[in-house]
Amino acid sequence: MKKLIVIALSGMMSVLLLAGCTNSSASSTATNQGTATVIPTEVTITDHQDRTITVPADPKKVAVLDIYPLASMLTIYLDSSSSIVAMEPASMSAAKNGVLSELYPEILNVNTNIMDGNDVNIESLIALNPDVVFYNAGNKAEQQKLENAGLTAVAVSATKWNYDCIKTYNEWMSLLNQIYPSHASNREDLVKQYATKKYDEIQSKVSSISTKQKVLFLYQYDAKTMITSSSSFFGQWWCDAVGAENVAHGVQADNSNAQITMEQVYAWNPDVIIITNFTPTKPEDLYDNAIGSDDWSTIKAVQDKRVYKMPLGSYRTYTPGIDTPMTLEWLAQAVYPEIFKDYNIASDVKDYYQTLFHVELTDEQIKSMYTANTATGKFKN
Repeated sequence: MKKLIVIALSGMMSVLLLAGCTNSSASSTATNQGTATVIPTEVTITDHQDRTITVPADPKKVAVLDIYPLASMLTIYLDSSSSIVAMEPASMSAAKNGVLSELYPEILNVNTNIMDGNDVNIESLIALNPDVVFYNAGNKAEQQKLENAGLTAVAVSATKWNYDCIKTYNEWMSLLNQIYPSHASNREDLVKQYATKKYDEIQSKVSSISTKQKVLFLYQYDAKTMITSSSSFFGQWWCDAVGAENVAHGVQADNSNAQITMEQVYAWNPDVIIITNFTPTKPEDLYDNAIGSDDWSTIKAVQDKRVYKMPLGSYRTYTPGIDTPMTLEWLAQAVYPEIFKDYNIASDVKDYYQTLFHVELTDEQIKSMYTANTATGKFKN
């Protein structure tokens, strides 16, 4: 009998010891409807500089540097901005002026005092003790600073996929799913399916167009400068995606360096002009010749009242982000209104946010995203 008791006690101790070892290991176990799901405390990922790095899983404190749309995407992905301890002023500006701060008011409390001009203040960043710092993959100098400071840095690229907004959006979503395993689900697949379906749907309708609409993107425009999109910037992808011709495709400059003159605009005479949210200029400024001494009155897009301001969704929609599939739909209808007259943008945007992210937008919020603020005569930017 004594031997039996000793054996039983030994078995119980073994179970307890095993339980203790499991709780102190590098993973935790969650039970869902009788099925055990192991959530790691660390994950090894490949970032957008093709570096293999180990990061905390489901980081509680993150900083988002010069990959500006990511703060908004991360907020909607997590359905909260509470884990974002720092982001850049450019991201905050879009959050304040768009719907993001209405949906998630706590984002207004995120620290933006981490910049010295265009450079990150490493001391201020270290003081926030972030688990992960997201930075622009093209900024090698910033990467070096972050690593020298002992910070866990993850590179995120907006240009690695040749300015393809949907591909970039999908890759960002995939990266987040790896870093946040407790939030990972089939949503990544749903997002890819939705975006790809929308792209293919539009392509099928415009692929046979013989005479393409000529589109000019105004990325930035004021009395001193006019910057467009050459073939090496997002504007080219947007034009290709909706079957339009980018009039500035031959400009020999990349990214936001394609400066042009009014004389070039006269020569191109675009059918449609798209103004981004990276400039405060609005369609009325072109209709009224309100910018410097430029005269737009002979331009076809102006004569036909076909100058449009891009939507300001969760972020500025010229770049990849949560709103990319819906921006594609909006642009297709703006460029080819007859072909896409059956699109109901407001209804589709509401359904998109609700179905994929469980975010309910009001009619007023959708109107503010896709319509000028007529009360002030200004577009949000």
